[in-house]
Amino acid sequence: MQPAYYENFDEIIKKIWLMLDDAVTNRSSQFRIPVFICGTQNDFDGRIVVLRKSDQKNHLIQFHSDIRSDKIEKLKSNNSASLVFYDKEEKIQVRAKVECIVNHKNEITKQSWLKTAHISRKCYLVDNGPGTESDEPTSGLKPEKDNFDYTMEESEKGYENFTVIQCKIKSFEWLYLAAKGHRRAKFEFANNLGSETTFIRKTWLVP
Repeated sequence: MQPAYYENFDEIIKKIWLMLDDAVTNRSSQFRIPVFICGTQNDFDGRIVVLRKSDQKNHLIQFHSDIRSDKIEKLKSNNSASLVFYDKEEKIQVRAKVECIVNHKNEITKQSWLKTAHISRKCYLVDNGPGTESDEPTSGLKPEKDNFDYTMEESEKGYENFTVIQCKIKSFEWLYLAAKGHRRAKFEFANNLGSETTFIRKTWLVP
């Protein structure tokens, strides 16, 4: 028996958002760590990020980063990017085309930083930014910080490097793998916010 979303646009988009919403809090969700791809014409690459927010009403997803990461400069040059999600148990792939906003030291980052746990703040306490060359293998942290030997107050220094990348969704491409026959669909979103079902176009594609 095929699932409700096999050949139904409304059920497909509902399933996509359910999986994204779940991934924000469910560490076991395979949608929690999508591949994020960004860059310019001659310099682009991808990396794994951790999904931190899913907002269907505003067609928005977001993740955290270090302001010193090379992807920040790429996004300043070209804010168009893509995320790829895949769940092998569900046999569902979602490709999202997005426009990104880099938030640093503003109300959005303040709200997210307050929710960032002591253990996670460690990532933003490195002395040198991600990708900095080193003469030896290193985490970038002093031994005491590697061992989480810092107070919550001391962790506040990490806020200087903390950024929130908001991804405004322009389109979703959905692929469902099924023995009976794969199904693929595309959803293009309108620019106006505040509606959970506002599309410019939705169409079936050959898988």
